[in-house]
Amino acid sequence: MSRFGIAIYGLLAYLVFFATFLYLIGFVEGTAVPKAMNDGEVGNQALSLFINFGLLALFGIQHSIMARPWFKKRWVKIIPKAAERSTFVLIASAILILTMWAWQPLTHEVWNYSDTFAGTILSSVSLLGWLLVLAATFNIDHFHLFGLKQVAYHLVNRRMGAPTFMVRGLYHLVRHPLMLGFLVAFWATPTMTVGHFEFALIMTGYIMIALHYEERDLVNEFGSNYIGYQETTPRLNPIRLPSSSPAPEPSNTLQ
Repeated sequence: MSRFGIAIYGLLAYLVFFATFLYLIGFVEGTAVPKAMNDGEVGNQALSLFINFGLLALFGIQHSIMARPWFKKRWVKIIPKAAERSTFVLIASAILILTMWAWQPLTHEVWNYSDTFAGTILSSVSLLGWLLVLAATFNIDHFHLFGLKQVAYHLVNRRMGAPTFMVRGLYHLVRHPLMLGFLVAFWATPTMTVGHFEFALIMTGYIMIALHYEERDLVNEFGSNYIGYQETTPRLNPIRLPSSSPAPEPSNTLQ
């Protein structure tokens, strides 16, 4: 594939990701999309739970395996190194599209605060969670995270430097503000159905497992610098204030 072809591929992968992310917001929030989480004909509950679990498990397995360094080393022997991240993003987006398309609604309500002040607060908090996700990507390196930077450097035949280790913005408060944003967005809802609860619960479990392996990779890459960051900054809970001592600088390699 030519440099220009890789650049076009990376741009298309990014556009697919961005459209999928916007649709995901509407899917979870239940607004402005053709099919939201609670839309569609309700079928057999046990079968629906199983299908939904399988879809989310597929997303989690792909996301975790393709993000690991050992997989990347093998993967770049098959595809151009500059297109590795774009391919990861494209496949993850495709699986998420499949998940939203095949999702089975389970509409029995766990709680319902719609048309109440509490419901308005929960909707607002959920939207803040989505904004936190987006802000966190720019606090690290949004265009590197989603593959555009790699294909752009490749297009102009420039070598990218090694990832640097630094703390920016929200990363002074928690080590994983992006994942915190997802958790807030998934759980803060005025109407929690069984299907939404299953989605939020499984994604929470995946996030916790993924963070374990991601932090192991970061320790392997940055050693005592990242260990020091772990000791001074909480993983997800911003209420536990960091130490007043200067924090080391974390990396832009959040998966």
